[in-house]
Amino acid sequence: MSRLGVALRAEFRLQWRYRFLQAGIFSGFMWLLILLPLPHDLRSMAEPYVILGDLSIVGWFFIAGAVFFEKGDRTLNALVATPLRFSEYLASKLITLILLSTVLAVFVATVTHGTGYDLRLLLLGAVPGTLVMLLAGFVSSMPFTSVSNWFLPSTIPLAVLTFPAFHLAGILEQPWMYAIPTLGPLLFLGAAFGQTTLAAWQIAYGLIYPLIFATLLWLPARYLFDRHVVAKTGGE
Repeated sequence: MSRLGVALRAEFRLQWRYRFLQAGIFSGFMWLLILLPLPHDLRSMAEPYVILGDLSIVGWFFIAGAVFFEKGDRTLNALVATPLRFSEYLASKLITLILLSTVLAVFVATVTHGTGYDLRLLLLGAVPGTLVMLLAGFVSSMPFTSVSNWFLPSTIPLAVLTFPAFHLAGILEQPWMYAIPTLGPLLFLGAAFGQTTLAAWQIAYGLIYPLIFATLLWLPARYLFDRHVVAKTGGE
């Protein structure tokens, strides 16, 4: 088995051990309790924001929580001494948590709408949206030693990443919103439930820009990992 395969298997075990998988399932049922009592039209209006909330929980808090658990257990220190590369370590987290987030989004949408939504647009929103959230959450957690130190400062970038909800709702439609990488995924989510129709340039923007931004986030993720994990481990 490849190193990435081993890392993926270990990551699933860790997520079960840290109860992230159970928490994800619980959050899915909580969203259903909110959505199912609503009339169908209101469900379609609320669904993109619910899925954005779920992307935020899995993409922002779960990966940060995993990092802090690993710091507390000194797993990261031991990781530096193994042949596992940083790219394989982080990729295992991204793959497993994107899978969890996407399964939850499809589950909630299917239970509340049956087949009355566009699955392709939902996936185009959920996958890159979670990817951006995960990398941003990972970067934000690296300089901190505990959840309590990280939590308040982290609310600022999280608020920025969820701010495009005002654009989709028509409350604040400004051109500068397109600089926020979660707007494209959110537009896909809105289109999946018939809230908006996307122009060709918006489709291209929603496909390309989040991936470019995620690629750029990889650089500070590697730098901060080297600075706050590898360097400190080497110095001990």
